[in-house]
Amino acid sequence: MNIGDRIAELRDAKRLTQEQLSTSLGISRAALSHYEKNRRQPDFDTLIKLADIFGVSVDYMLGRTRRPEITLDPIVRDFVDQLELSEQEILEQFTLTVDGRKLSTEEAKRFIAFVRAERAMGATAAEAPRQASNASEKP
Repeated sequence: MNIGDRIAELRDAKRLTQEQLSTSLGISRAALSHYEKNRRQPDFDTLIKLADIFGVSVDYMLGRTRRPEITLDPIVRDFVDQLELSEQEILEQFTLTVDGRKLSTEEAKRFIAFVRAERAMGATAAEAPRQASNASEKP
């Protein structure tokens, strides 16, 4: 499945119109239509927004996996959690590799952005049960 089909499928599953989704993305309805018809490809920022809106991984959006859930290896998660460096410091001090190949600067930036987005989503998901629990305890 290509990215345009995936966007249309996920939008339909969420019962969103092109107008509603394009507004959420901050793009025109025509641009979204071009994405869905595979006439254009969304840029990386738009791709991340789409994945966030639909609650799926960027890899799923790109058709690289059939599993929509966002997963990150626990070792990688621990590594990033221990980093208190800026994006530039990470790029200068570490050589990031995947499948034995060094990541380009742009790939490394996307990796860092992905990990940070996943961590933020994890924190949000973890807070929801606590908030519901606290609300039920109040008289």
